[in-house]
Amino acid sequence: MTITPFPSHLLLRSVVRGIPLPAVVIGDDERIHVANSRAIGLFGAGIEGRHYVLAMRQPSLLDAIEGTLRHRQEATARHIVTGPSYETIYRVTVAPVEGGSALCTFEDVTEQERAGLIRRDFVANVSHELRTPLTSLLGFIETLQGAARNDAAARERFLGIMAREAERMNRLVRDLLSLSRVEAEERVRPTTQVDISAIVRMAVQTLRPVADGRDIRLEVTGVADPVLIPADPDQMLQVFQNLVENALKYGGTGGLVEIDISLDDCKALRAPAVVLAVRDHGDGFDPIHIPRLTERFYRVDNHRSREMGGTGLGLAIVKHIVNRHRGRFRIESAKGKGSTFSVILPRD
Repeated sequence: MTITPFPSHLLLRSVVRGIPLPAVVIGDDERIHVANSRAIGLFGAGIEGRHYVLAMRQPSLLDAIEGTLRHRQEATARHIVTGPSYETIYRVTVAPVEGGSALCTFEDVTEQERAGLIRRDFVANVSHELRTPLTSLLGFIETLQGAARNDAAARERFLGIMAREAERMNRLVRDLLSLSRVEAEERVRPTTQVDISAIVRMAVQTLRPVADGRDIRLEVTGVADPVLIPADPDQMLQVFQNLVENALKYGGTGGLVEIDISLDDCKALRAPAVVLAVRDHGDGFDPIHIPRLTERFYRVDNHRSREMGGTGLGLAIVKHIVNRHRGRFRIESAKGKGSTFSVILPRD
């Protein structure tokens, strides 16, 4: 049996078009000989036959291609495409192929880069949040060991401040551990049937002394009968304690905080749902902050939040818990009109 050889250029073209990444072949004449459909989508139609410098203008990529064509050695580079709302980052591998050509493949590493940036920001934020109370503690300890050693009034005042700073660090560490646990369990949906209205009332009962101390009325309205949903009771209690505590902190003194429980057919969930809305009548805030409120350590007012004992992680924890329960978390606010934080949970 005679085997007809497949022309090498046709084989190369066929292989490049089967690569599941944007890929181009640049010949020894420095022109693009082959581009698969993904590369055409990236660089535009008509790039075949053009000089690579005209199609790919980023200096690091041009240097990598030139080096591979000249020295026949593999090289890597970054190629960044700027879009209307974010940048797409590609890691480009330039490898020599037969006939003096070079094969360029473009791997989208945007998510990896973004994850790395998020990790770096998270470490920087945690370090900053811990460094401030630690610096205060060290300063007061040094003062108590020196000038204020025998000053009873100063010692009492400094010890009170040190206790508050230590408690602030304790809250931060506790919230960090809580966030870590929630993220670890986020893919596992709870199946235990829980009375969500009882959990809401438990959260209200726990925080009623805080409300009384600020002269704020706490009212639960809506469904009075048990409402059973698949949920983690401890995490749901944490959600409503966080939301009610926020409402008490930022809802103003001498006001009203309402927790409304209602049943609805939620279009977003395409299923029967229970809607739990925590509404305060405080100062509210500019809606421009809403998209970022569930980011870790994001605060509308940094100074006020720290004075109130906030860690900047409460709403991030709420978002992850609601995601684990396959629900939705919505925030509404306007300056001078208070805020409403709604948790929508599927009933089955």
